[in-house]
Amino acid sequence: MSTIENAIVREEAALPKVMIIDDDRTTVSLLQTLLELDDFEVVIVARGGQVVERAQQTMPDVFLMDYHLADMTGVQVTKLLRKTPQFAHTPIVVASGLNVEDEARAAGANMFLTKPFEPSGLAGLLNGLIAPQARGGAKG
Repeated sequence: MSTIENAIVREEAALPKVMIIDDDRTTVSLLQTLLELDDFEVVIVARGGQVVERAQQTMPDVFLMDYHLADMTGVQVTKLLRKTPQFAHTPIVVASGLNVEDEARAAGANMFLTKPFEPSGLAGLLNGLIAPQARGGAKG
């Protein structure tokens, strides 16, 4: 492997990884495109019941989830993640058009976004949540 190929592999391995948990294909497609353009690796899960297993396989740096999922709520998923040792301190962002911020934060979400939110600032927001984790700092 050439020096350039090694550099590309290292750069790809260093991309922050976000797991989007949402069952709305249009929303997921938009968020995936925007985050990939901002140098995120994106993992997509449509059902809450699949999140913990998929997260254990992919080890995301941050979770971005809708409150309304087909099989459970984002709050229920947040509680499951917080009970899983690997994700007890991984940043979680819950989004909803309903005023469920208190419920989301009480379950362990680090941040709540009211829909519709401006996606242009999302990469900076997620990087801001990941950075303290990378330094071994904030636990949310």
